[in-house]
Amino acid sequence: MNYWLVKSEPHKYPWQQLLKDGRTYWDGVRNYQARNNLQAMRKDDAVLFYHSNEGLEVVGIARVIKEAYPDPTTDDPRWVAVDIEPLETLATPVSLDDLKKDKRLQNIALIKQGRLSVMPLTQKEFAVIVTTGRK
Repeated sequence: MNYWLVKSEPHKYPWQQLLKDGRTYWDGVRNYQARNNLQAMRKDDAVLFYHSNEGLEVVGIARVIKEAYPDPTTDDPRWVAVDIEPLETLATPVSLDDLKKDKRLQNIALIKQGRLSVMPLTQKEFAVIVTTGRK
């Protein structure tokens, strides 16, 4: 299993909407590195859902339910989407400040490449964030 973090602006698609929808396709990615990360996602991979721009916090856990396929929002074959479903809302959102303060998370892409919208995590990094959010 692989571990990922995806970012969404809450005014465009918040965690609560994913809970209501029960699943969604993750589309609109127009960055090659983020696209490559989408292509690397596998069914049942774990995904942290991060609210960007507003909130700046990890709010939930999802999983990949459909691997990469052509992005339905464009005719350009270079871009892909994946489907995800929500699994768990974190009891306490984990803020960007909290992530930056934790020495175990200093190498995550969210800190090093803040503009990247889809990024990998190690199993340990994922576990640290989830444990913090479940408190």
